[in-house]
Amino acid sequence: MTDPVLKIRNLKIALPEGADRDFAVNDVSYDLHAGEILCIVGESGSGKSMSANAAMGLLPDLVRPVGGEILFEGMDLLKLSETEMMDLRGKKIAMIFQEPMSALNPLMRVEDQIAEVFEAHGLLTPKQRAARAIELLTEVGIPDPEKAARAYPFQLSGGQRQRVMIAMALALEPRMLIADEPTTALDVTTQAQILELIRNLQEKHGMAVMFITHDFGVVAEIADRVAVMQYGKIVEAGTADEVLDNPQHEYTQKLIAAIPKLAAEAGEETAGKTPILEVEGLNKTYVTGGGLLFSKPRIVHAVNDVNLTLSEGETLGIVGESGSGKSSVGRCLVRLMQPDSGTVKLAGHDMAQLSGEALREARKSIQMIFQDPYASLNPRSKVGRIIAEGPMAHGVSRQEAYARAVKLLELVDLDALAIDRYPHEFSGGQRQRIGIARALALEPRVIIADEAVSALDVSIQAQVLDLLAELKERLNLALIFITHDLRVAAQICDRIAVMQKGRVVEMGPAHAIFNNPQSDYTRTLIEAIPGREKELAAAG
Repeated sequence: MTDPVLKIRNLKIALPEGADRDFAVNDVSYDLHAGEILCIVGESGSGKSMSANAAMGLLPDLVRPVGGEILFEGMDLLKLSETEMMDLRGKKIAMIFQEPMSALNPLMRVEDQIAEVFEAHGLLTPKQRAARAIELLTEVGIPDPEKAARAYPFQLSGGQRQRVMIAMALALEPRMLIADEPTTALDVTTQAQILELIRNLQEKHGMAVMFITHDFGVVAEIADRVAVMQYGKIVEAGTADEVLDNPQHEYTQKLIAAIPKLAAEAGEETAGKTPILEVEGLNKTYVTGGGLLFSKPRIVHAVNDVNLTLSEGETLGIVGESGSGKSSVGRCLVRLMQPDSGTVKLAGHDMAQLSGEALREARKSIQMIFQDPYASLNPRSKVGRIIAEGPMAHGVSRQEAYARAVKLLELVDLDALAIDRYPHEFSGGQRQRIGIARALALEPRVIIADEAVSALDVSIQAQVLDLLAELKERLNLALIFITHDLRVAAQICDRIAVMQKGRVVEMGPAHAIFNNPQSDYTRTLIEAIPGREKELAAAG
């Protein structure tokens, strides 16, 4: 084998005083060769992104390398000046970030952002830069590249923005590409396209790719070799087949065991049961723009004639890609958004017709768990206040509301002492448990979970899914579970409604949807699940 493009030896990266451990990365060594994809896998806080950030010279403030070396083409990157690093970045080492919206400038057109890569290194004329931008957008598979080049980032979809990031990273044909969770925020079909694109470009250009992820489905799809990290150390390394098929370390085994299986079991029949929620002819249309003379408004039928029923104790999954309308349905059901037409009957009462005090009272029976536990909890309120304020707003005394908050924290497996702490003092998984406790505070009959586990690591996700299933049984809750992750839907849902462009294109028992999908769109979603082929081969 040829000499590695990157050699990391005994790397130590110190965390600031007061952190949960001394080192973000502790005595880590690995090689990255040309023409291979090395996946660095681990949960949040494992240190998997830190060695990549150190190689790019992009470590956060107060986090610093204190030992070891990062050798690239014979140079120790840790000893280079900022000027020398700027010359390397983009030209020899490039990076794709997790969230393209925060990495792209919202005030610059796409072609200008790609041209800036050449400008920073003093390469090509302005005309050549513009032409090269179109070539790169064509190479990464963006439809109508001339139009996309003139667009601003917000005018593109998530998958298209990620392709722009990849085009920028490839602009100077680097020897090494670092991809830091580049598909985490993407739908399953878009994710499959981006993974295939990275693999094809890596083969075409012969690059060395370091791919950072917490998703073993992605590892199965793309990796040549794998290094598993926990608490700043590499606990297992080997070829993708060795690590996936015969994991040796207990932590690797735990991560792989926590991946939701694709098989859905036959659940209870809901026919004949009394529905707690009945939705008929639900519609919601968004109209934007059109305020200027001769400009046409943009009309999006987000929810288009949707009909659903939900029985007591049942979990109904609503699945689909971004823009399919699934979250809009959830918001219409709890009246966070006013539907244009249709009926939403909750225990016989039409929510769509209620207002004022009657709506406030009805809302107690239907509550929501939001996607982002960081954004949905008030950072200035203590946890006790966050959980108790709903009951207090409905006339429950402060003493009783706080006593109920303590019981709810224990119900979701958190310490009662959490009542006096702030949200920032908890991990993402713990924050989501607080969100669940808040949703239960008004003793609802229906809970809508909108992508409630999509931001969580796989093992934390498994714990939260188990908790929701347990609470559903114990409290006889009906659950609407909105997700783009079909593995999660297979694990938790009794029935599934598949949405595309505002419409329900298929609905039925979960096992029937997965084993015998009727809609072409459903089949496309299932076939795009990362790691599916390897799982099917293992089962066969």
